[in-house]
Amino acid sequence: MTDPAIVVGVDGSDQALDAVRWAAAEAAPRALPLQLVSAVDPAIAVATAGPPVVEEAVEAIEQIAKADLEKAAQLARVTADITVRTEYFPSPAIPVLVEQSKHARLLALGASGRGGYAGMLLGSTAVSVVARSECPVVVVRPAAEPAGPVVVGVDGNETSLGALAAAFDEAAWRRAPLVAVHSWFDSDYLLATQYGLVEGEPEEEEQAQVLAESLAGWQEKYPDVTVQRVVVRDHPRHQLLEWSHKAQLVVVGSRGRGGFKGLVLGSTSQALIQHASCPVMVVRG
Repeated sequence: MTDPAIVVGVDGSDQALDAVRWAAAEAAPRALPLQLVSAVDPAIAVATAGPPVVEEAVEAIEQIAKADLEKAAQLARVTADITVRTEYFPSPAIPVLVEQSKHARLLALGASGRGGYAGMLLGSTAVSVVARSECPVVVVRPAAEPAGPVVVGVDGNETSLGALAAAFDEAAWRRAPLVAVHSWFDSDYLLATQYGLVEGEPEEEEQAQVLAESLAGWQEKYPDVTVQRVVVRDHPRHQLLEWSHKAQLVVVGSRGRGGFKGLVLGSTSQALIQHASCPVMVVRG
């Protein structure tokens, strides 16, 4: 690819078409091209058809995949006036999409794909791609509130800086308000407050300061973006899943401060990928 593009994984499923529609609308105001990619491992033909008819099966798979790409391209062109490119790869989907991410502005995937040989975007595949992608990944579901705010999870760690940058940029392009959510859950601390061993208010003030420090400078850089600050004691994944019912997009870092250093994808981002009620953008820190 010569230009940074928004890349979409296509497998013929309705969910993949949702991703195409979302990505086309995302690409248009930014004047970005759309790259539609389909990838199917030829080994599947061997497993499903057997050696005597492998060649015919491989050709049939390729024809179906290319027809899916053409259908997706037509949808993209109807959705927005953009440049659309298509490419088919006779290879396993995960490494193909990860390789595409090295040159992409953004990678969009359907929340789940169809089964069988073309099930390239099943849930576990999407999680694997998100974990290894070198660009932000959006797992697309139709938003319950298309005119809702952009919501970003903030944990005060360096890993959330990329999420903040992406969230402010998305809110600015969409002319949408931004909700910055900082939530934390400490079971030992909660137990101590219940027994009167510590005061709850100082802890909340400290957490509010964490959010304030994380947002420092961003509102000056994006003066037209209205920011609502939310500080609440709760599991981050629960709080962000609740916000996903009211948001047009939720943005999170790939791994939060509660995660282990060896984990690329944290529990909060995994929960959102699998259960959110709107598109979710995961940004590597």
